[in-house]
Amino acid sequence: MQMVELETAGIVKRFGTLVANDGIDLSVARGEVHAVMGENGAGKSTLMSILYGMQAPDEGSILLRGQEVRFRSAVDAIDHGMGMVHQAFKLFNSLTVWENVVYGREPRRGPALDRRAAIAQVAALAERFRLSVDPTARVGDLSVGVRQRVEILKALYRDARILILDEPTAVLTPQERDGLFDVIRTLKADQRTILFVTHKLHEVMAITDSVTVLRQGRVTERIATRDTTPAEIIRAMTGRVVNLTVDRKPATPGAAVLDVQALTVGTGAKPVVDDLSFRLHAGEIVGIAGVAGNGQTELIEALTGLRRPDGGRVTLSGRDVTETDVEAHRAAGLAYVPEDRAVTGTARAASAADNLLMGYQRKAPFAEGLRLNAKAVAEHARRLIGRFGVKIADETVPVGTLSGGNLQKVVIARELTHQAPLLIAEQPTRGVDVGAIEFIHAELVAERDRGRAILLVSAELSEILALSDRILVMYEGRILADIPAGAADEDRLGLLMAGRTGQAA
Repeated sequence: MQMVELETAGIVKRFGTLVANDGIDLSVARGEVHAVMGENGAGKSTLMSILYGMQAPDEGSILLRGQEVRFRSAVDAIDHGMGMVHQAFKLFNSLTVWENVVYGREPRRGPALDRRAAIAQVAALAERFRLSVDPTARVGDLSVGVRQRVEILKALYRDARILILDEPTAVLTPQERDGLFDVIRTLKADQRTILFVTHKLHEVMAITDSVTVLRQGRVTERIATRDTTPAEIIRAMTGRVVNLTVDRKPATPGAAVLDVQALTVGTGAKPVVDDLSFRLHAGEIVGIAGVAGNGQTELIEALTGLRRPDGGRVTLSGRDVTETDVEAHRAAGLAYVPEDRAVTGTARAASAADNLLMGYQRKAPFAEGLRLNAKAVAEHARRLIGRFGVKIADETVPVGTLSGGNLQKVVIARELTHQAPLLIAEQPTRGVDVGAIEFIHAELVAERDRGRAILLVSAELSEILALSDRILVMYEGRILADIPAGAADEDRLGLLMAGRTGQAA
């Protein structure tokens, strides 16, 4: 019989009148990969924060290897063998990769920091666990996916015996995800214990040994993974049957809304976006598929005004917006769900009401001369919070206190309700629960049917295939193929994403 590595007994955590954790009992064996699942706001992130010493429970206890512990801080938890990879990155953007990874545990040569040893250790660790990254790169210059690898390296560097992975694959490509699974299997073989927090059912079935399901702060199910099914887990999470099959009729495209001609970003021998052209029409969803780092991020930055292209032309609703800023793109008819909801998508210190108002603040009924109509602003926020199921005490709460999934719902709610002819959606369901995925997919299809043009960027090929009417495959800054959705499948897309055009024909 396996030894119990981690237990919680009767954990309770309240935030005002909101009970985030309501008497949670958890038991995880040594060397086990244990999934913790639940809808956004079910209490997963709060429980993980308590286990990692970032918050103290109001009631209940934590036991490590049978001994009760009380963490006063994350440093205290780390000293007890805990490690955590967070949804929201905990990195210093001005420092290098190696400086972030070894921070607080720096190798030394006498009294001085041993820079060469630190770089060598980080490089060796990255190679060992297939998380390749340049140790000398500045973190602020890295893509979201590479920054996630740095977070994983930080936890592995500290040699945690219990590792909490909070949505660890949300920013990973399928290849990187498979590499992480290899890491997890290696850790498991070394008798390390993994708490795997995710919304992705196929990952739970593929990598975990057991599952605890939370709903509204309480445990609703504890079961061995081999003894359950995705449908049973969904019912335990939501209390209902959820249909993840997207029901949509064929598209009826209209006039071109977005016209991209010979777009180039980067001036070197190999631009990151290389002479790229396509059109997007009203009433269609066009998906962009590609392995991270093939120019998708730079393309979207150029299309939204976040980056000035080095060549080519972008026309939105008949207006040349190539050289204009974000505000001009908005005025021309752009709504945008960014990949990074915390940095680009929201003002985390501002309230939900303020975040949901962005883009509307100069319009009636919200604007009254130079002042805002506070009642109208609050009513608008409450309406969107209710419609999109944001788990929050009220509209005055700062969005920085929300879970990643609920923060994503705030961004989705704001952008979908803008009456803009073009919606660019980057990773629209990243980190949200299955019920929210069902809702967001239905809303995107409904917006398409109302005549909106939607450009979808997603790391989930299943999402691209489920929603897209056409699929553009990007490789090394170019579009290798423009495929009708009916002619695409994961195998064909996967070959194209690897640049293998001949075998994908």
